[in-house]
Amino acid sequence: MKYKTDETIFHRVQVPLAGGTSFPLLTFAAWEELPGIRHCFSTREGGVSEGWLSSLNLRRGLYDPDENVNENFRRIAGFFGVGPDRIVCAQQTHTSNVRIVTSADAGKGVTRERDYTDIDGLITDIPGIVLYTSHADCVPIYFYDPVRRVIALAHSGWKGTAARIGEVTIRKMQEIYGCRPEDIYAAVGPSICADCYEVSEDVADAMRTCFSEDGHETIPRILAKGKRSGHYQLDLWRACARILLESGIIPEHLTISNVCTCENSDELFSHRATGGKRGNQGAFLMLT
Repeated sequence: MKYKTDETIFHRVQVPLAGGTSFPLLTFAAWEELPGIRHCFSTREGGVSEGWLSSLNLRRGLYDPDENVNENFRRIAGFFGVGPDRIVCAQQTHTSNVRIVTSADAGKGVTRERDYTDIDGLITDIPGIVLYTSHADCVPIYFYDPVRRVIALAHSGWKGTAARIGEVTIRKMQEIYGCRPEDIYAAVGPSICADCYEVSEDVADAMRTCFSEDGHETIPRILAKGKRSGHYQLDLWRACARILLESGIIPEHLTISNVCTCENSDELFSHRATGGKRGNQGAFLMLT
């Protein structure tokens, strides 16, 4: 796997399977030291899906039998020491909507139907519930408040970033659970990097609006001149990080990805690299 800088941000954890084999999951090195949580980001490796969905595909309805996807979820759930009926899935439509997850939501989107739509962020304070957001280039953002014992996940593509879903999630953690931003740890996970993410003028305008107050400083670092006329290279890692810092996350509590899904499409699903012919991997987070 290619890293943009070094290999100190992520670790590859090998999860044992029956028969003496294992499969890899990515974890943030800095978060391995945080007590009270388990987390990971899945790769393409270690599942039972076949062909262009091989092999740890978590996306249903793409010529992949449900039994394959169910087995893939079961394997990841094993890393957390629970069954797949304890995973709760977002219903992502590139919004900034965030849902408070309770015990009654266990299994929704994985082992039973969801009764909600248009949800790109999840928050809970219930131990043993595994939050899950799906990804194939968009940014996963992890949140953990060890003081209030609250976790959250957010799915942040360019629309969610422009709508500042990171800020929305932090604000909801404050409102519902009394979290203080300076107590919250945040991590920006594997996603498409600026070198690979070319966008058009409408996306650039959305970013300019998002950072309008200090655009003269921020936009040149978030938007670079594109490889084609009228296009730009968008740095979602930097954009999400800026929003998190503006929302009160302290720099010492912020971890930024250095793994690009597009550059690693042999190991990670990437929408951009494959023209949409891909499965999904996932961000997972649980209070222990």
